Amino acid sequence: MLVKKEQISLLKICRVLILLLAAVCLPFCDPQFDTDGYFWAIIHLLCVGAFKVYHKLRRPSSLSDSDQQYINYASSVVVLAFASHPTGDLFSALDFPFLHFYSFHSSCCASGLLGFLLTLHRIKLKSSTSSGQYAAWNCLAKNSHAL
Repeated sequence: MLVKKEQISLLKICRVLILLLAAVCLPFCDPQFDTDGYFWAIIHLLCVGAFKVYHKLRRPSSLSDSDQQYINYASSVVVLAFASHPTGDLFSALDFPFLHFYSFHSSCCASGLLGFLLTLHRIKLKSSTSSGQYAAWNCLAKNSHAL
C-alpha cells in the first residue's frame, strides 16, 4: 500500500494547536461543567475520527457521498447505542422531564429530518457545481455555522 506524504504548512499546524488549546481550556471555563457531556463529545470525535481514517485508508472514489453519509450515520448509531448502556445514560433517558411532551418529539423529528435534507442538498450541490464554487459555498457555510 502506497501512502502519499503531504507537506503540512506551518499555518495549518498553528491552527490545529490553537484548536487543541481551546478544546483543553474549554472545560475549565465552562460554568455548567458536566463530565457526561464531555464524555459524549469525545465519543462523537472518536466516531468522526474513525470515519476519516477509514475514508483515508480506502480510495476516496470508491464510495459515493451518500454511501459515506450512510456509513457515518450507521456507525455512529451503533457505537453510541453500545456506549450508552455502560454509562447509565440509556436508562436515565427515561427520566428526562420533557420526554412525554409532543413538542419535544416533534422538534427531535424535525431536527433529524432537516439535517438529513441538508445533507442531501450538500451532496446535490457538490455534484452540480465546480470544485471551486463548492469550496466557496462550503467555506461560507462553515463560517456562518461558527457564528
